[in-house]
Amino acid sequence: MAQQHVQSGEVVSVLPLGAQLASAKTMALLKAEQLEVVRIVLRAGMALHEHSAPGEITVQCIEGRIEFDTPQGLQLLKAGDFIHLRRNEPHALRALVDSSALVTICVAART
Repeated sequence: MAQQHVQSGEVVSVLPLGAQLASAKTMALLKAEQLEVVRIVLRAGMALHEHSAPGEITVQCIEGRIEFDTPQGLQLLKAGDFIHLRRNEPHALRALVDSSALVTICVAART
């Protein structure tokens, strides 16, 4: 069965998962023409090796602590922290503790 995504006008909670974080999985919340929104779940020590996205992205740490590595240097994201990257900017992530974050990706082609 295909994963259901958020429908236009539907309300979805992105509050911290708390005790449910241990069993949660990364989940795409929205895949639309111009935007993707994903709640990533990273266990302590888990890493996403260097990659880039074709559009601008934002990452908001919802809970936990995440090392975020960009050409500008290594930064620590904690609950409530937010970062923006230009399109095609390389980055990598590593969870220092069990963590979740909300990732938005602009997928609209530039004209």
